[in-house]
Amino acid sequence: MPINGSTYNYSSGSERQSDSAWSWWPSWRPTSMSLLKTAESKILACIQNDLWARFVTLPNQDRIWTLTLTNKAAHKEPGQATRTPLVMVHGFGGGVGLWIRNLDALSQSRPVYAFDLLGFGRSSRPTFPKDAAKAEEQFVTSIEQWRQSVGLENMILLGHSLGGYLATSYAIQYPSRVSHLILVDPWGFPERLQTNTEAGQRTEVVKRPTLPRWVKAVAAVVSLFNPLAVIRAAGPWGPGLVNRFRPDFKSKFEDLFDDDTMTQYIYHCNAQTPSGEVGFRAMSESLGWAKRPMLQRVHLLPHSIPLTMLYGEWSWVDNSSGDTVLQLRDQAPTRVMVINKASHHVYADQPEEFNRVVQNICSSVN
Repeated sequence: MPINGSTYNYSSGSERQSDSAWSWWPSWRPTSMSLLKTAESKILACIQNDLWARFVTLPNQDRIWTLTLTNKAAHKEPGQATRTPLVMVHGFGGGVGLWIRNLDALSQSRPVYAFDLLGFGRSSRPTFPKDAAKAEEQFVTSIEQWRQSVGLENMILLGHSLGGYLATSYAIQYPSRVSHLILVDPWGFPERLQTNTEAGQRTEVVKRPTLPRWVKAVAAVVSLFNPLAVIRAAGPWGPGLVNRFRPDFKSKFEDLFDDDTMTQYIYHCNAQTPSGEVGFRAMSESLGWAKRPMLQRVHLLPHSIPLTMLYGEWSWVDNSSGDTVLQLRDQAPTRVMVINKASHHVYADQPEEFNRVVQNICSSVN
């Protein structure tokens, strides 16, 4: 299966300052954008529908790696070309390859777009600001500039984890472009601490068990570095590290690949010079909380935008945030659904059910 688009050569250079403390570790990393492209190509070879893969250039010359899928058998169906496209935004440390179980099914009746977020996967890796609001704005602006460059008037916007957080921020800022917002196990919604509120204001407090001192100590050390620095610090042992600590990525796709294709893909996505993860670090506090929790802003999402939140039954993401969103949006069209026997990566754990639910949502649009 041919993949259209020019070869993107990226020289990784030296690590960002926050990774410099790891310099005494092995400096050689068995990775490159070429190896990432090779791993991704093997994944995308599974796609049956028509695929157009290319870089979309933004006004500032950053490039967003983009997939467009259409159903070759449905080209002649009346209305197929006019149906609102589905745009899929991956989570932290991910890339377009992780949607491999979903792309064919979801593109049966409408175009599907998937892209690597700025700073992740094969997209450009620019410098991100250290300020949380500015880092978030850089992500969101890149999504809007991508939409303009691709030429989409509106879309069904689906985001997973970090992608869900950014998709919500995007929909708040550009509501006329979003026909339906689908959040899949979204990161960054709950508030970390009890806050004082004025009379009449609502707050949602998420409480977690008191952490042991050693966990807090480890978290304090890890917070000094970018989240995935250990993968790069491991040098030639990095791929094995991913296999050891994330064997689930292999098992979720084992019927498609009988080797380390998926863990190799994850490794090469995240062993490059950090960029998007620097932006994520700016937006997050220790242990994965968002500095700017989305529950504080979700009421700004216009009631005219239907919202569906999908959670995995076994996910580490607290789905009580979905119940809070239901109350905050009151009469606005909002649904919260739990996919049984699924963890955080709902789309890969239960792909058939996930695809069915998303297809039904899309059909409700047109």
